[in-house]
Amino acid sequence: MKNFTSSKDISEKSDEAKTIALNKGFESLNLHANLQSNLKELGFVKMTPIQKLSLPKIIAGNDIIAKAKTGSGKTAAFGLGLLNKLDVKKFRIQSLTLCPTRELADQVAKEIRTLGRKIHNIKVTTLCGGSAFGPQKGSLEHGAHIVVGTPGRIEEHLRKKNLLLEHLDIFVLDEADRMLDMGFGESITEIIRYLPKKRQNLLFSATYPLNIGELASKVMIRPHLIEAEDQHNENTIRQLLYQIPDKSKRIDCLLGLLQKFNPDSALVFCNTKKLTEDVALALRNIGFSCVALHGDMEQKDRNQTLVKFGNKSLSVLVATDVAARGLDIESLDLVVNYHLPRDPEVHTHRIGRTGRAGNKGLACSLFHESEEYKIEILEKTLSQPIDRTFVDSVEKDFTPTQPNMTTLQIEGGKKQKIRPGDILGALTRENGIEACDVGKINISETSTFVAIKRHSLKKALEVLNNGKIKGKNFRARKI
Repeated sequence: MKNFTSSKDISEKSDEAKTIALNKGFESLNLHANLQSNLKELGFVKMTPIQKLSLPKIIAGNDIIAKAKTGSGKTAAFGLGLLNKLDVKKFRIQSLTLCPTRELADQVAKEIRTLGRKIHNIKVTTLCGGSAFGPQKGSLEHGAHIVVGTPGRIEEHLRKKNLLLEHLDIFVLDEADRMLDMGFGESITEIIRYLPKKRQNLLFSATYPLNIGELASKVMIRPHLIEAEDQHNENTIRQLLYQIPDKSKRIDCLLGLLQKFNPDSALVFCNTKKLTEDVALALRNIGFSCVALHGDMEQKDRNQTLVKFGNKSLSVLVATDVAARGLDIESLDLVVNYHLPRDPEVHTHRIGRTGRAGNKGLACSLFHESEEYKIEILEKTLSQPIDRTFVDSVEKDFTPTQPNMTTLQIEGGKKQKIRPGDILGALTRENGIEACDVGKINISETSTFVAIKRHSLKKALEVLNNGKIKGKNFRARKI
């Protein structure tokens, strides 16, 4: 790497940073008027620590390496940076963001679109594995401004000359540590070969292992090192350790936690794919609205699962760490470690799924006395003890509460120019369905997913299958 800017200031605790931290919010930044206006409409008032420290440098055109966890506001930081630099009149690719998973790439692209919704005729394209290659090639032939994708698929498009990056201004590596952990190092190195030498580089990583420095040396020139204070601390996330009396009683203890806290949404982490299936099946047999999520699932099933959990149609999601990457739930009531992870960094990442945006969060971990060594390592890492207790016995007549929402799939999406307002209008326009009964609306290329309250399900299906959206008939079904 060509000279870090004062590596001793990795935490950016300089006078400059303190001044930034005292600003009034986004209005203090040199952002275009349409971005400022949109931020106000979206309710973005105060910047998160990572935004306060990184955005001024990003806007100034500096390379940065930022240590930031999921939920810290990092996507808005680099998203605003690349949108502020974008020249929409030049219909060519001006920024590329690499993400470790398709789910995260979709999430990032969605947030960039939201942040840039007042920029007319902007095109954000996602290029990820698990989706058909041909339509992606066709989309690129019609041009784009911003590309978000996974390393393998981006490399493939570059190799086949479908993706041209000679006009690239900004290159973003999001969750770089996970990309390296997943074996994408060679793909990233190959992608860099196609980038113009004159560009801005932004690297975000939850951790800062040695290989991040090695990667940065291939990418960056005099980067600023930034580390924001951890958003997920004892003030926002309550951590509890529950000792199980016997290893065979682990599922009973999990049931006891779900009964005790009765969360609207709970994320249960397991260390293996097999365990996710076993635990999810056990919970479904008891009556929970529950699904497993792991890397062996078909991409279509993974997408549907993430949509349903995100819109509150599922109460419990049982997932592996890799599969849960990119999962972004605004208000997640409970995170459970079915087994403690071996790596304390993984533990921190897991519990950081709850307690976001200033909300209180709860993280519970099950452990057997044979795992005491893991707790000692964890407490040493966190520099604080964690309360230990036992799970209350399960009531025999316990019946899990079912989610208020269910999900409908409409066979039409972005290709058919469908927008959320079209769906809401079709459902509520003189049809007896209240707007408050309609939840999240997720629109993909060829499908639309709508969360609807259960008592309005029958009516919603009738309206959609017998009516029209934008003058056309679309089939709808419950999933």
